[in-house]
Amino acid sequence: MDYGRTKIYLEERGQAHLLKYYDGLTDEEKLQLLNDIEKTNFSVLKKLDKSIKKIGKITPVNAVTVDDIKRRRLQFENVGFNFLKEGKVAAVLLAGGQGSRLGYEGPKGTFDIGLTRKLSIFELLIGNLSAVAERAGRYIHLFVMTSVQNHGETVKFFKENNFFGYPQDLIHFFIQDVAPTCDFDGKVYLDRKHRISLAANGNGGWYSSLVNSGLARVMERENIEWLNVFGVDNVLQKMCDPSFIGATVLKRFRCGAKVVSKVCPEEKVGVICNEDGKPTVLEYFEIPENLKNKTKKGELVYRFGVTLNYLFNVQDLNITLSGRLPYHLAEKAIPHMEDGERVTPKQPCGYKFETLIVDMVKLMGSCLAYEVEREKEFAPVKNLVGVDSVDTARALLIKNGIVL
Repeated sequence: MDYGRTKIYLEERGQAHLLKYYDGLTDEEKLQLLNDIEKTNFSVLKKLDKSIKKIGKITPVNAVTVDDIKRRRLQFENVGFNFLKEGKVAAVLLAGGQGSRLGYEGPKGTFDIGLTRKLSIFELLIGNLSAVAERAGRYIHLFVMTSVQNHGETVKFFKENNFFGYPQDLIHFFIQDVAPTCDFDGKVYLDRKHRISLAANGNGGWYSSLVNSGLARVMERENIEWLNVFGVDNVLQKMCDPSFIGATVLKRFRCGAKVVSKVCPEEKVGVICNEDGKPTVLEYFEIPENLKNKTKKGELVYRFGVTLNYLFNVQDLNITLSGRLPYHLAEKAIPHMEDGERVTPKQPCGYKFETLIVDMVKLMGSCLAYEVEREKEFAPVKNLVGVDSVDTARALLIKNGIVL
């Protein structure tokens, strides 16, 4: 796209300000800016809806509880192991985040959580996956979603650590898609005079990013039917869990979600429930007070908190999600160009456009809530100290016999 056509293209969209510094750029920078503009998805700006989300009729889900699983574990595992042995299940690790909240500069998965030895979060997670593969007698394909910011460093870390003993040809890296950022009036920001400000499109963008990367051909070639998606935060989680797979398949659900019982009504985890008869996840701040505190027989009625460990049927993903995943506005402090200088605001100054994995659950139409024991499978590392911190995660790892 040349300058003239780009100028018309931007004027039609109310974004002509993106060429504000064009005349002062080098030839290389001009080419970079025009290329950025050509590749930017401006259609997300049509999603700039500031209306308050309306919540429908909320009812509790019928989860498969820890006690249910203990009674039927052998049956669930037999089915799950068959799927694993036939190569019908793959794992997807969402690893695009940085460790800045931990006081660490680098991909979050490279953070060393060890005490007496080096032990990265990536090594812990790959070790958990390797343990399942060993029991199944077959290694499992792993797709690792990175970000533009941490892709190179993440791939380098895996190579330097010999892929933690996992077969290199079964680990596939891909970069998460991005969307432009904008101010509160919908004007797209410049990150540099010659670069559009772009941000990852939320954890709901994992599947479209995987497909856009060309890795769908691996799923087709290997006849992969289910994808187990999990975040990098939880160092205790079990992925490609045969019991979880078996329960979801036997009960004929399109997807499954690993959940834990909340420790208190105020715990900051999303709760899975039904909204107008369809599965949904309400964030902790969205749950009405009368529902948040509702009890029955001494237990919270809405107590099943999601752990960002989901199982999705690939065929249903392709049918259900095509072009339908909504964008959400996230108010953020976005570094940007202002009067010729790059500024880093301390307060929110605009929006990032994010898709959410919880919307995928809703669109799938059915979701099995599968309860796990939180002390064995839920050790999120979100903060340096305090709740869900490095310290609490280390304590739980030690309690589960992991040498740190």
